[in-house]
Amino acid sequence: MSERSQRRLPVPTPETQHFWDGTKRGELLLQRCTECDGVHFPPRPFCPACGHREVEAFAATGRGTLYSYVINHTPNPAFDGPYAIAVVQLDEGPRMMTNIVDCEQTPEALELDMPVEVSYLDASDEITLPLFRPAAPVEGPA
Repeated sequence: MSERSQRRLPVPTPETQHFWDGTKRGELLLQRCTECDGVHFPPRPFCPACGHREVEAFAATGRGTLYSYVINHTPNPAFDGPYAIAVVQLDEGPRMMTNIVDCEQTPEALELDMPVEVSYLDASDEITLPLFRPAAPVEGPA
């Protein structure tokens, strides 16, 4: 069976629906507090830093670095072979749990602090998951 049909999928709540709507459009949405400018993830109706109830969603760059990971070797019907369960440090500040894709699932390929970028998996008709892959080099001015 395909990965699409085998993964356990999140169930959106009123607080997270905007996030899942964003991933469906190919946008990684984070939240920012309108009082202290703190950026946070996962979505919630208040700022975890100052408690303010005015937060706004914004599109993140989708870039970050590999903060930590574990390579799971336990068989899972949703994955072929070992797979990385990772924490990515987003450029905007928050950390996000995810999977690393499009590279070998070995310690040699998964270097801590390596640049990563978001990619999206249409896991169902309703849910598109944000996954991360090694980032293409950013080109600077010539």
